[in-house]
Amino acid sequence: MKKLLCVVLWLLPVMLFAQSPFDGTWKTNMAESKLSQKPYVYSVNNGMYDCESCVPKINSVKADGQDQPVTGQTYDTIAVQVVDANSIHITTKKAGKTVSDQTRTASPDGKMMTIAITNYPADGSQSYKVEVKLARASKGPAGSNATSGSWHIQNLNEDAAGLTSTWKGSGDGLSMSTGTGTGWEAKFDGKEYPVKGTYANETVSLKKLGDRSVEVTYKRDGKLYSIDKVTVAPDGKKMTTVADNKQTGRVSTFSDEKQ
Repeated sequence: MKKLLCVVLWLLPVMLFAQSPFDGTWKTNMAESKLSQKPYVYSVNNGMYDCESCVPKINSVKADGQDQPVTGQTYDTIAVQVVDANSIHITTKKAGKTVSDQTRTASPDGKMMTIAITNYPADGSQSYKVEVKLARASKGPAGSNATSGSWHIQNLNEDAAGLTSTWKGSGDGLSMSTGTGTGWEAKFDGKEYPVKGTYANETVSLKKLGDRSVEVTYKRDGKLYSIDKVTVAPDGKKMTTVADNKQTGRVSTFSDEKQ
């Protein structure tokens, strides 16, 4: 009995180490999540593409289907092709490698728009698809492509890889990885640690807010990008992330469920 007790006491730190409320695989429930309603603003007019809601803004890019240079984005070229009066196709690349392909299609009445996106992870992981539905907030310039104007996001559907993340806690930090090859490992010391598997030069730092809550700060190229407050519910079944994107001014709340 005494020997057994010694073994249990010896294992206790390991058991506590494994009991971080963040530990496990989580999947975002988009039906329970609340996306920022700050509008997205695009325009394809007179052969030129503009993205007013991009950070930094993308202005006066030729919509001729050819790669055009851009700066300040996670990609360095963009190709915009007008498909017809109601749709356009966009390809972004980084150092010649495709980052994403997307088709934007406005409904015949012009009130809704669907964006079908294929993303290609930086680490070569399997591509994954995203479909976004948006409702028109305002019209674009007269005579512009029907995808032009101001839009509010309605819902988002994504392949499982893009919705799934695995977290693991330790006594002095956390690690996180996703099904799309993005991940990081950091300590609760406020220092910046590299984010792997992205097209950007990105870092992460952690601040412990409580036993079940952390603040995750992301920077891109040394500039503040986003501050996420991540909290696990007392029952350990739900994780809520309030993502405050400091560059775009969008605040969204994501609800993840333990798998």
